Amino acid sequence: MEITSDFGKIPWYHFPSGVFVMKTFALIVFGCQMNVYDADRLRTQLIAEGWTETSQEDAEVLLFVTCSIREKAEQKVWSLIGRFQKKWDSQKKPYMAIVGCMAQRVGEKLMKRFPGIFMVAGPRHLGVVFSGIQKFFSQGEKSIFLDEDPRGLEDLHCPPLCRPNPWKAYITIAHGCDNFCTYCIVPYVRGRFQSREPEDILQEARSLIEQGVLEITLLGQNVNSYGTDRKDTWTFPRLLRECAALPGLRRLRFATNHPKDLSPEVISVMAEGAPVICPALNLPIQSGSDEVLKKMNRGYTVEQYASIISLLREAMPHVGITSDLIVGFPGESEEDFQSSLEVLRRFRFDLVHSAAYSPRPGTSSASMEQELSREDLFHRLHEVNSLQSKIALEKNEKLAGTLQDVLFDALAPRGENLLQGRTPTDKVVLVPGNEDFLGRFGKVRILSGEHWCLRGEVEELEPR
Repeated sequence: MEITSDFGKIPWYHFPSGVFVMKTFALIVFGCQMNVYDADRLRTQLIAEGWTETSQEDAEVLLFVTCSIREKAEQKVWSLIGRFQKKWDSQKKPYMAIVGCMAQRVGEKLMKRFPGIFMVAGPRHLGVVFSGIQKFFSQGEKSIFLDEDPRGLEDLHCPPLCRPNPWKAYITIAHGCDNFCTYCIVPYVRGRFQSREPEDILQEARSLIEQGVLEITLLGQNVNSYGTDRKDTWTFPRLLRECAALPGLRRLRFATNHPKDLSPEVISVMAEGAPVICPALNLPIQSGSDEVLKKMNRGYTVEQYASIISLLREAMPHVGITSDLIVGFPGESEEDFQSSLEVLRRFRFDLVHSAAYSPRPGTSSASMEQELSREDLFHRLHEVNSLQSKIALEKNEKLAGTLQDVLFDALAPRGENLLQGRTPTDKVVLVPGNEDFLGRFGKVRILSGEHWCLRGEVEELEPR
């Protein structure tokens, strides 16, 4: 027996009882900004096809956009899928689709273990996710879309028009990575580097601006490599200039950068492009030891990194610089670790994303011997976080009394009648206010600085 839905004929046996047509979904997103961008595009497509987004507990279909960067990220996904599988066992819903990096790495294993999963799709197969949904609910066939060709791409050509934040948006400008840092899983799950067509990027930006987006962040595993695989004159500096010149765009950011590829030209474009191009960037150092950096295959030394920091601060004295640091890479000695603490003191980053080393199967470093105990590993991580917290507090406290331009884009996660926004240098600012402030720029007098944010009061609010 069959029933007919918007997707065509659906075998009756898919449903526990009665007529049951899939129309509600929820997205569960893990990991980086690129996953947020992918989720926003999937959401846009599903809503355009007549689906309704709802809560995780009420959704008939769950789409997991997954991350493999660390073991902990994958463990969260395994645990959550297991919880929803129990619900599926008793109610035959929700059905689950797993997309992204973890799907690429262990997708077939996931599907074998959890009967509620009807599709797995790697990050370079986002364009066929919806057809996989249609195929399952019309024909009862599960789908496995894995990226067997690291240069192949079946992308979803859809701007992220349906987003939680109407004033800010992401645009991926390149797929994959060719750097092969020895600890990093990205080239194995996201494939080789491939620049997107510049006109596609610009048109996507125009669509977002027309919708009311004020701030766009350009994304890539290494945005500085944009255009290096092309034979024309499109480079990352040119793309930055073209995007910054789009009428109506108020702020432009980009992430993330690789120190070996961040050129003086990019720094010049940043300085020249103010106030649209924000004086802020993420520049991962990963270690303060040249020996460890070499083992990581990072392609630069600490002194080469230092020269880039000097160029940035000469061109933009108030530039906001964040970084990434890995603690406990295999073979990291006490001396190496002290060198990492020293670079924090030397460069005084605004924020550092720190992590204990996590071996990823298939990477070069996974076969390297780890001499540190788990206790020592996390002791070093604690030292890094304590030092960086002190530095961040000192830097933020010095901003008390200054007047900052802030785009208010969300209610503060904690605190009644508090709004959250960011400065051009990417500092989080909390102010008293109401929802009418959202989507507007304001001049904020900073009253105090904390470890992770600034607190202030609005002196002037830009009219709508």
